[in-house]
Amino acid sequence: MRKFLLTFVLVLALAAPAAAAGVVKMDCNAIYPAGNFHTKGAAAFAELVKKYTDGSVDITVHPGGSLGFKGPELLKAVKDGTLPMSDILMGVVSGSDEIFGLSTLPLLVNSYAEAHKFYEAARPYYDKACAKWGQKMLYAAPWPRSGVYTKKPFEKLADIAGLKARTYDKNGAEFLKRCGASPQSLPWGEVYTALSTGLIDSVLTSATSGVDGKLWEVLGYFTKVNYSYPLNMLTINKDYWDALSPAQQKAVLQAAAETEAAQWKASEQNVMDSEKILAEKGMHISEVNPALQADLDKIASEMRADQKAHAGKDFNAALAAFGK
Repeated sequence: MRKFLLTFVLVLALAAPAAAAGVVKMDCNAIYPAGNFHTKGAAAFAELVKKYTDGSVDITVHPGGSLGFKGPELLKAVKDGTLPMSDILMGVVSGSDEIFGLSTLPLLVNSYAEAHKFYEAARPYYDKACAKWGQKMLYAAPWPRSGVYTKKPFEKLADIAGLKARTYDKNGAEFLKRCGASPQSLPWGEVYTALSTGLIDSVLTSATSGVDGKLWEVLGYFTKVNYSYPLNMLTINKDYWDALSPAQQKAVLQAAAETEAAQWKASEQNVMDSEKILAEKGMHISEVNPALQADLDKIASEMRADQKAHAGKDFNAALAAFGK
């Protein structure tokens, strides 16, 4: 009841200023640092919203999870109205709804073009899941493709066997486990320290995160496994959305569409920029050799088959829409 009353009061607070002063103010939770391209995208979105609504919708972006919310609780925080808006790494909340684990299925897509086609095929199902969780998805964009950071070259499965590897969601954990590694779940902020102290010795993540975390200081090799293109979405609480006028909603959607297009391009550019920085810092960057690729593809194929056999209707429908 307390949460309901809080949400009700917040919605009233939105509606009253909109009518009286013509300005709706909202906070947007951003889980990554201010310099990260996803956070920059959220900031650009906020600016476009302000522009297209003639200042009647004013969004303040709070980077680095400074509002105190991160990870698996984000869907619920937006649903309850505790957060009006937030960016959310889909795979992290796949425990709440399996549909959000689609973009981190291993080795399903091999390029940004394929990743975008998959996103378009799955978008109706993402929208449906967000609605079920009391929010509206505004846009989504991918992280650069994930690779594996290690202390020694990763040239065969035996090289990763037994490694304590940090991953970002349960799909990554299952894949690493099947590869012979020991998957570890850690908040990103603890990864560098965990590597420095030996709590973990490898990481499944992107070149972008490798730069953000200065992983060249603790690890020496980055193998471009191209594991997945994990989607990061921005959602808004449904009550906050409904409190906007039709004209404001139209403007917000226009800003979202433009931001989404820009963020897909930014992600692709970020791969090249980040890999260049890693190389300059001394990181050894390599492609997966054919023999290892064949082993990884086999593991990924078996894992996806097992998931499809136990998944719900929407999960499999999204894959079918993509032709998988």
